[in-house]
Amino acid sequence: MVKIGIVGAGKICQGPHMGAYDKIENTKIVAICDINEQKLEAVSKRYPDAKLYTDYQEMIDNEELDAVDICTPNNYHSIIAIYALNKGINVICEKPDAINAEEAEKMKKAAEESGKTLMVIRNNRYRPTTKFLKQYIAEDKMGEIYAGRCGWIRRRGIPGWGGWFTDKAQSGGGPLIDLGVHIIDLAIYLMGNPKPVTVSGSTYSKFPHTSYSKTDVEDLAMGFIRFDNGACLQIEFSWASNIEYDQMFVELRGEKAGSRMSGIDRKFEIFTEECGTNVTLKPAVDDYNCPPHHELNIRHFIDVIEGKAEPDFTPIQGVNMVKILDALYKSAELGHEIALD
Repeated sequence: MVKIGIVGAGKICQGPHMGAYDKIENTKIVAICDINEQKLEAVSKRYPDAKLYTDYQEMIDNEELDAVDICTPNNYHSIIAIYALNKGINVICEKPDAINAEEAEKMKKAAEESGKTLMVIRNNRYRPTTKFLKQYIAEDKMGEIYAGRCGWIRRRGIPGWGGWFTDKAQSGGGPLIDLGVHIIDLAIYLMGNPKPVTVSGSTYSKFPHTSYSKTDVEDLAMGFIRFDNGACLQIEFSWASNIEYDQMFVELRGEKAGSRMSGIDRKFEIFTEECGTNVTLKPAVDDYNCPPHHELNIRHFIDVIEGKAEPDFTPIQGVNMVKILDALYKSAELGHEIALD
């Protein structure tokens, strides 16, 4: 039995995370921590045998845990992860990995020194469309993937305005760090995890000061990433934009074929050529009549710490992701392209 301690008992915990553990037979939530006692009271009714804490260090020190699951605001991710790893406990953490690259590097170092598994939620990697396309690419049916375009843009969709999502000190940023970490990761994962070398971007904050309460994060980010293998990726993320409709997409351009995955209109297409004619393939793959993607992600984490699987997420991928986010914010501030280490 894999004994789990959860830190952060809010919506993301009570929904996708606890829902996953309820379905994974060889796991048990033995301890839950939150500074909000009302949230603890709510989850205690669901897990009456779990020990309740308001101090994560006390929970980690007192309980015999196999893994800590972190569902807190972003600024606590690295702090709690490093503490747990240093105590010899495996960690799975909600995205983003950390609010800056320095903290992500510390997480990576703690994982390496402890020999324990550190995984950050990348639930879109477990969508059936992703699995299909990853295999399609592995079989060289797309050829070299040299360019891509991805985004998640909302007409109106600022989450929890006035709360920690729109407070940069706690969140690290707006839609770029909230939505971008999902979709940029998905694009780079499908492209074979090339190393980012330069980033250029712009950010805007036009909506929070009108119909929403005041914030200090962006509501729109646009940018361009170059990789060490010569490939590139265009990105666009917004919580609020004057657009026709919401979109979430990853487009890839390959020598032999291209592809488009669209998560809102549920389209998945491959664009290629057969017998001298343009052909559009529509694989019969369904992302919605399957287990929740968080559940599939957490199942993989459990398999890894039990020695049943090799991790398909590694801490260096998290470091590279946060470096991209940092560089885009810096590029927007300084007005020029930023080279990564």
